[in-house]
Amino acid sequence: MRVSGDNLAAERGGRSVFSGVSFAVAGGGLLAVTGPNGAGKSTLLRLIAGFIEPVAGRLAVEPDDVGLSYLGHLDGLKAALTVRENLAFWREVGGGSGNVATALDRLGLGTAIDLPVGVLSAGQQRRVAIARLLLSKRPLWLLDEPATALDAAAERTLGGLLGEHVASGGMAIVATHRPLPITPTGTLELGSA
Repeated sequence: MRVSGDNLAAERGGRSVFSGVSFAVAGGGLLAVTGPNGAGKSTLLRLIAGFIEPVAGRLAVEPDDVGLSYLGHLDGLKAALTVRENLAFWREVGGGSGNVATALDRLGLGTAIDLPVGVLSAGQQRRVAIARLLLSKRPLWLLDEPATALDAAAERTLGGLLGEHVASGGMAIVATHRPLPITPTGTLELGSA
């Protein structure tokens, strides 16, 4: 299992975001994508996820049917639904079979399972979004600023989950502007905007 980019270029709104970007990450690897705001970290993750096409270069995902989980800036949760309902929905969409209560317990939110997401703090909502990763067991995780709104304990939990994922042969590509709670196996620094 491998994801690589060779001389990739991307545009947003007709403006070049980055060019000449090359990287590779294999099973068991964690690539940290760093750089200032506007450097293209989120754009690169969206390109790898297949949401946008590169304007130049080559992206290779091997095998081409590798399953991926994408966690963007927005948590993708419905405020009026309970935590359980939100996660059950995402488990269904992702074709997963993980246990919602177990995933929430891992993130310290077991007692919030029947609360509407809208009453949770921003950090709690982010932890619910991270719990989605545990429900589908996909080998490639694309995470965009996953530690946003997390306290120190939740960041450590995130680091543990990332460590378990890559130790089991999974891959993770994480866009971040601050140090990760786990040492990456590689770093890709994108230039300034």
